[in-house]
Amino acid sequence: MGFRTDAIHAGQEPDPSTGAIITPIFQTSTYVQEELGKHKGYEYARTQNPTRFALEKNIATLEGGVAAYAFASGMAATTAITQLLLKQGDHAICSENVYGGTFRLFDKIVRHYGIEFTYVNTPELQAVEKALRPQTRMVFIETPTNPMMAITDIRGVSAIAHKMNCRVVVDNTFMTPYLQRPLDLDADIVVHSTTKYLNGHSDSVGGVVALKRADDAEQLKFIQNAAGAILSPFDSWLILRGIKTLPLRMDVHNTNAMQIATWLTKQKQVTRVLYPGLPEHPGHNLARQQMKGFGGVIAFDLGSLDAARRFLGRVRLCALAESLGAVETLISHPATMTHASVPPESRAKIGITDGLVRISVGVEEVEDLIADLEQAFK
Repeated sequence: MGFRTDAIHAGQEPDPSTGAIITPIFQTSTYVQEELGKHKGYEYARTQNPTRFALEKNIATLEGGVAAYAFASGMAATTAITQLLLKQGDHAICSENVYGGTFRLFDKIVRHYGIEFTYVNTPELQAVEKALRPQTRMVFIETPTNPMMAITDIRGVSAIAHKMNCRVVVDNTFMTPYLQRPLDLDADIVVHSTTKYLNGHSDSVGGVVALKRADDAEQLKFIQNAAGAILSPFDSWLILRGIKTLPLRMDVHNTNAMQIATWLTKQKQVTRVLYPGLPEHPGHNLARQQMKGFGGVIAFDLGSLDAARRFLGRVRLCALAESLGAVETLISHPATMTHASVPPESRAKIGITDGLVRISVGVEEVEDLIADLEQAFK
């Protein structure tokens, strides 16, 4: 089936009891058993829930995985991956420009279990290869990175990591499976914050992991049930509903972002624009090879904290808020918001300046968005 067809139908059959075309919200904590030892495959809602199962089958289909498992947040999903792949004494490699919450999890929690992390510029394949050790069990990459929009060669990293029997995990939140399919590019595991584009409507928090290997999938299923950080039935339903329009929304996010990025390059107040759709972006050619589009996130630098504060205080249609991937345009200041947990010296090293602004371009009329940005510059 085509992507739009799968987005609407995969994992979702009409309800057998009523014929309802939309998967119901099975808001229950337990299931009645016919008699001792005899049930219909459902015992307890942490372990089994039909609404969550429908979402997981849908994501597995869209990402091309053998299975997918949904969690209470994107960070819960990433935590489950570390429980799957890492144990005391292991080593992991991570993109040096990674979402601040991911860095916080690895550096402030997982590291204290006797697991060592090395942060490298993963677009440089030689840096990845140099960082590998016999103890390395995971290479965790974002591509594009948040918020610097650096592009990593997924197939290239996977070829290097697999020589060491090391799993490659890709955070695909920015691109979604509509624009990028890491498992098709030889990665082993894909993680999403479903809070972002998959849901797309700023009304749900969740995460999901899709896996290529059946043995990894079986173990993650056990972890999901044993650790218990499951996605609720209602959130599962909201995300299923959002995914039905995912390809339609992403097309508009792409088109709007490309126009705004181009417009930003012409503004004298902007010192640099980071968007892989721009031909001058260093990862532009690679992005064209492994992505179907360039996404809806742009970063641009206004040169100073004062300039950024003044600009962000003047926008009206663009909402100053954490998160991204919604139908409404969200704008943020990475240094004090999404990446505040990253040490200042680390932010400086990767280019997250005090003047950097990140905009998640929504699906409004692009002329209205540009007009808002233009008046904020005055």
